[in-house]
Amino acid sequence: MINKKFYVYILTNYKKTVLYTGMTNNLEQRIIEHYLERGHRRTFTGKYHAFYLLYYESSAYINNTIDREKEIKGWRRSKKEALINSFNADWKFLNEELFGKWPPDELIAHRKNDTG
Repeated sequence: MINKKFYVYILTNYKKTVLYTGMTNNLEQRIIEHYLERGHRRTFTGKYHAFYLLYYESSAYINNTIDREKEIKGWRRSKKEALINSFNADWKFLNEELFGKWPPDELIAHRKNDTG
């Protein structure tokens, strides 16, 4: 039996002025996708450069994860801030802590190839 995990997460931009809530079954890959979308105005995270991880939680059940994402998305910012504070009081960006060097060298090279 494969133990699959599903994640609800909250991202922000460098100045911490926006909050984005999402869900995924591969947290690292999804944040990489958000990072690669930065500067693209067609998505919220791209428009606001929101790829800095502040909060996440996991579940073994997709339906629970979907319900939790909807619940958090419906909250006012103050309630989201309280949730983040209970998990990450300093609002430290968790990307490097969870995934190693951030952004990974191959992403930097990928982005340079796209623009050059």
